[in-house]
Amino acid sequence: MVKVKRSPSQADRVLLDAARSGDAAAVVGAIEAGAGVEARDEDGRSALLLAALYDRVEAGRVLVGLGADVNAQDARRDSPWLVTGVTGSVEMMRVLLPGEPDLTLTNRFGGVSVIPASERGHVGYVRAVLAETSIDVNHVNDLGWTALLEAVILGYGGRAHLKVVEILLAAGADPLLPDGDGVTARAHAERRGFQEIAAVLEEAEIFRGGKLGQTTADT
Repeated sequence: MVKVKRSPSQADRVLLDAARSGDAAAVVGAIEAGAGVEARDEDGRSALLLAALYDRVEAGRVLVGLGADVNAQDARRDSPWLVTGVTGSVEMMRVLLPGEPDLTLTNRFGGVSVIPASERGHVGYVRAVLAETSIDVNHVNDLGWTALLEAVILGYGGRAHLKVVEILLAAGADPLLPDGDGVTARAHAERRGFQEIAAVLEEAEIFRGGKLGQTTADT
């Protein structure tokens, strides 16, 4: 369980406010004045988490350089790395990479960062995180959903979500992997009237089914 620091010191408050507002120079000044780089606010949010949440890239860069923990989770189980999937900030994602994010760390829904990014249609982030990290494209969250399923179930079926689906499939997302009720992404797409997405998923299912059949025959 995350321990929430109830009463940050004055220096810590200055650091947290500077991170939130994106004042990189004030971040350095607060640290020099005695603020702890892992200082937390009343909700357990670290300075780096606040910088990531508000997409304060330069403040984030300074904090990572000072050794701030990219995996530090707050009371809601958000971490600097995990919230980049929510904001969709590719630049912040790349700032955090030198801090060696734990790609298996999960949010309160049991998901890794690519899942909320897929839900929100963050095309650039989904492409970048799959190309630049070894994140598991087929990770299943506590709802029984992969990034592919979440892009369809919670997405809007437009161009952004279509592109996300295409990127996920190209990165190895399994179109045959169903949700906890046995419903595939294509079935969900058809139910929601997402015809273009359903067609892409059907083609992927046929291709994957053919590969699986070929593999079985080879053995």
